[in-house]
Amino acid sequence: MSETTTPRRIQAQASPRDPQTMRFILDAAVQAGQSAGFDSGAGDAPLAQALFAIEGVRKVQVSDATILVTRAPESDWQALKAPIAAAIRLVLDSTDHPLGMASTTAPAEGSDEALLAAVTELLDNKANPAIASHGGRITAEGVEGGTVYLRMSGGCQGCAASAMTLRNGVETMLRAALPAIREIVDVTDHATGTNPFYRGEPGQSPSFSRPVPPEAIGWEEGQMIIDPDYLAPKLGLDADALEAGLARGDIVITSEKAPDSASEKTRVTVRSATRAWAAEVLPDGSAREIPPPRALSAAEIKNSTLPKRVRRYLEALAPEKLPITYGALARGLGMYAPGSIRKVTGALETTMHEDRGANRPFIAARVVGRGSAKQPGQGFFALARALGRGPRPDESDLSFHQRQLAESLAGEWPIKAS
Repeated sequence: MSETTTPRRIQAQASPRDPQTMRFILDAAVQAGQSAGFDSGAGDAPLAQALFAIEGVRKVQVSDATILVTRAPESDWQALKAPIAAAIRLVLDSTDHPLGMASTTAPAEGSDEALLAAVTELLDNKANPAIASHGGRITAEGVEGGTVYLRMSGGCQGCAASAMTLRNGVETMLRAALPAIREIVDVTDHATGTNPFYRGEPGQSPSFSRPVPPEAIGWEEGQMIIDPDYLAPKLGLDADALEAGLARGDIVITSEKAPDSASEKTRVTVRSATRAWAAEVLPDGSAREIPPPRALSAAEIKNSTLPKRVRRYLEALAPEKLPITYGALARGLGMYAPGSIRKVTGALETTMHEDRGANRPFIAARVVGRGSAKQPGQGFFALARALGRGPRPDESDLSFHQRQLAESLAGEWPIKAS
């Protein structure tokens, strides 16, 4: 039975990807050399038994010093965090084998648990023996939807070469051996402490959000500017490689109004093929680094929600605020990155196809250019004609737009035959 002289420190951190999953991070490994995943059956693992006894706990994943707990959708973390932490302390203080004496049942093939076990085995057998010579260690904190979360400690945490070590060494090795990996995220806080890469405890996850230096992000003529010398290391690159990737389109910058934010925060995300970085930026340029949002799957990209967001935004605007310019619409959606207006116009074209199919007036008529005529760009009229809904023979483009705008605001759907 283990003995403790001070209460165990347990940090509860929200998952960067899944609001129903919470990380409970300890000062030391739960059970040295073992990881485990439990969907419902706890077997002979005292820790899993104790956690599943708490109403609302649905899944438990353990790796090194991190316990990932997934709750039921109807449960609340405010009610669950304290009982979970208490159960963890009770079990770890009462047994040296919280994951059980026998080997846990093999996780289902293709599951996150199976991928976690495979990543852990590769790290322990291939990567960490070499990294240990520098006083460091890399552990797999967890796997969510094919995204692997790695944490550096010891001589790797805060080391200037750690990003290159992870990208050129560990990432390459893991991806070559495990093609099921969708994304690899480094959740180490390399800036923690005065000499963080010699601390013996895990670093904080980016979910605590870190301030971005004032000179790293700014605004120029309504566009967000990010210093490449600051951003490049976040993606494991140098500034030249970052700029080349942006030019080729291999690295993509997106921005949008921060979800569920009452303030004017803009979330900017920079994503390469293997790494991602994100921050929330205020209008005054102050910013905090946050966990990047989950990368969209091919199906999600195909079914982009931007046209839906555009439609909801335009429907919610008071009539006296219409029409709105393309730039104002982009800013209203929290989109400030270069190319935002092009994305907005593309989304408006999608709404035109939708409205033609539903026999509705074009809601895109509510958006105009900056000119004094206050009418949409020529693309609006060209697409309207291509869809068989252009101006009547006796109607000018301006009159056609005014009619579409009036019908859209009047809610005359479906359109009466003309």
